[in-house]
Amino acid sequence: MTTSLPYFCSGTVVKGFGRGSKELGIPTANFPEEVVNNLPAAVNTGAYYGFAKVDNGPVYKMVMSVGWNPFYKNEKKSMETHILHKFQEDFYDSTLKVAILDYIRPEMNFNTLEELIETINSDIKLAEINLDKPEFAKFKEHDFL
Repeated sequence: MTTSLPYFCSGTVVKGFGRGSKELGIPTANFPEEVVNNLPAAVNTGAYYGFAKVDNGPVYKMVMSVGWNPFYKNEKKSMETHILHKFQEDFYDSTLKVAILDYIRPEMNFNTLEELIETINSDIKLAEINLDKPEFAKFKEHDFL
């Protein structure tokens, strides 16, 4: 469990590996390296949930993967945010603000793409439920966002 939550950060959305939408059907917004490198050491790799906002748009629920994504054998640590909203188009170069509120699980490897997708979908379901709880829902109105 990580002790530095909630954690707030923002950065410009950059192109990731192009797998979220294409392979997984779960699009993600990726932070640049400098945002990833500024994460406190106490923010362990794994899956998280919280709230996100793109530019001056509405605040939405999100899940985030922090780590090296062992299934894909990444060589760089990443922060990939899946916003629980269907956007009509990509928003590269937009400003993404996130409030990371709670830890879901440690980073894991998977035997199949289907296992990975199933696990992400259960992370999303957990986030949907927990972010409605008062102790988390109040952050939707936080000044940072």
